[in-house]
Amino acid sequence: MVENEQVVKDVHAALEHGAHLDPHAWPVRVEVHGATVTLEGEVGDIVAKRRAVEQVAKVPGVNGVVDRLRLRPVERRSDGEVGAALADLLTGDAELVNVSVRMLEYGKAHVLHDAGPDGAGAIDYEVRDGVVTLTGRVISLSHKRIAGVMAWWVPGSVEVVNGIEVVPAEQDNDDEIVDALRLVLETDPFVPAGQIRVASRNGVVTLDGYVPNAQDRDLAEHDAWYTLGVRGVVNNIKIGV
Repeated sequence: MVENEQVVKDVHAALEHGAHLDPHAWPVRVEVHGATVTLEGEVGDIVAKRRAVEQVAKVPGVNGVVDRLRLRPVERRSDGEVGAALADLLTGDAELVNVSVRMLEYGKAHVLHDAGPDGAGAIDYEVRDGVVTLTGRVISLSHKRIAGVMAWWVPGSVEVVNGIEVVPAEQDNDDEIVDALRLVLETDPFVPAGQIRVASRNGVVTLDGYVPNAQDRDLAEHDAWYTLGVRGVVNNIKIGV
């Protein structure tokens, strides 16, 4: 018990000083079971969520982190509104034109786009309490990653569980992550993708280049953290022309 209490204290210290989470503004519940720590609560954005997990994983005695942190949405939306907005993104994206899209609601599948028997797979999704769960099968990791990022983009989305299966299975690596993130940045209408360089080493992404303002810089970093497989982000993007 004493050992667990020390781990809890160390975890809270890591959240406050490592992840820079104000414990009063963003109270995170911490549970310790053996060497596994569970984090539960709300955080401001995807950067805070990922960094919280990253910092807690470094705490001595912690061998696993269960991430139940959710984003506090700037705009509260119903599950129906989140689902409808995600439908527009998934069915309107050129990269997913050959992928069928179905929305699951109360156990019933609503076909939003049918790519036919020769398509590149199918994406199913469900929204419950702002949590988007993606399932189905696609033919590439890039398809899986872009669908996951789009789910994060939807206002009102508080968590994304990406359970899409890639068939046949692909070997993931840094090149795959870089290609996917470049695609994400090019797809994001609010980011000047042509001015940003992307590199990755062991899943840690480095962003370089110049963008007009701090908002563009932050959005690019958010896109990197949204991308499945990214373990860390070094944002070296500068503000300029």
